[in-house]
Amino acid sequence: MNLHEYQGKSLLKKFGVPVPEIRVLDDASKARKAAEEVSEITGCNIWAVKAQIHAGGRGKGGGVKIAKSLDEVKQYAREILGMQLVTPQTGPNGKKVRKILIEQGIYYPGEHEPQELYFSILLNRATARNIVMYSPRGGMDIEKVAEETPEQIFTEEIDPKTGVLPFQARRIAFNYGLKGDAFKNMIKFVPKIYDAYLNTDASLIEINPLFKASDNKILAADTKMTVDNSALYRHPEIADMRDINEEDPTEVEAGKFNLSYVKLDGNVGCMVNGAGLAMSTMDIIKLSGGEPANFLDVGGSASAKRVEEAFRIILKDPNVKAILVNIFGGIVRCDRVANGIVDAYKNIGEIDVPIIVRLQGTNAEKAKEIIDESGLKVHSAILLKEAAQMVNDVIKD
Repeated sequence: MNLHEYQGKSLLKKFGVPVPEIRVLDDASKARKAAEEVSEITGCNIWAVKAQIHAGGRGKGGGVKIAKSLDEVKQYAREILGMQLVTPQTGPNGKKVRKILIEQGIYYPGEHEPQELYFSILLNRATARNIVMYSPRGGMDIEKVAEETPEQIFTEEIDPKTGVLPFQARRIAFNYGLKGDAFKNMIKFVPKIYDAYLNTDASLIEINPLFKASDNKILAADTKMTVDNSALYRHPEIADMRDINEEDPTEVEAGKFNLSYVKLDGNVGCMVNGAGLAMSTMDIIKLSGGEPANFLDVGGSASAKRVEEAFRIILKDPNVKAILVNIFGGIVRCDRVANGIVDAYKNIGEIDVPIIVRLQGTNAEKAKEIIDESGLKVHSAILLKEAAQMVNDVIKD
């Protein structure tokens, strides 16, 4: 589950990670007061006004503004709140800004040169260990840094038995080129944020930029945080942070029926029981000349009700030209699934796109008879190769 910047910062703060002073608003008329509160605490009279959406590159789309007066805070808040923000990560339709962040300015006067760094923690699936990936070149796309100056990307692999060791924190500070108090502050920063990562069951924490201020303080100036969905039962307070406005409406609806659904950009809808079979089905769709329109796993039971809801969700995609149902009858008998498909078809009414049903496993032949004798516009198959050929035929037509 993705979190907004302000949510990630609130969690980091609980673990002692230094973050800028912030206020979150959904009403632009309260922006001036919020900025005054931030100023009273920090003594800073420059503020950042930030759009809160689940996408990076907000500044490039006009979603981040630096205000040098209270009047500018109010003006920028009115401009950003409610806008349809388009960034390189949102797609052409953008996302509506429903909340904004008023944050203390971090470029305040001091003795030292400020510096923008990059810091992240994520899982290295190849080694089954967490790694810290970091770079002294922060404030820009890390992909661009990796492409142009790969020598500026550093990693520290963390042993799960020991956590971050002191020498690793020192090496991170050294590779950043930090000295003096900034070096000491970074050594304190690293274990705190790693502790936050572990204890929130995060799968990603990305700080870009991680900021060395002019007084050598280390601040998490921006925060992107993703929490493992499977661990949310342990963190009800984090689960309550879910913002369904930032998620695909169809995926949200599928979740209500315990359907694993991910929308894709293709033209062939697929309905499968089992994640591995779903991946194979998407492969066979591509090999047949089509493109998968979704990943949809109805689960092991594949009951008539779930099949019906799965059909309804797939059919909401106007790009779907055909639907491939690929069910392996192990726990559930194929004939029961076939009856469920027939019932679902009748309950939904007229379906304009061709449906290819491939049922394999217990009572597969009987299931094929049920489909064939139903009188519905449903093509049945037993072999996956046969189903793939049918998909190829219907999308060409």
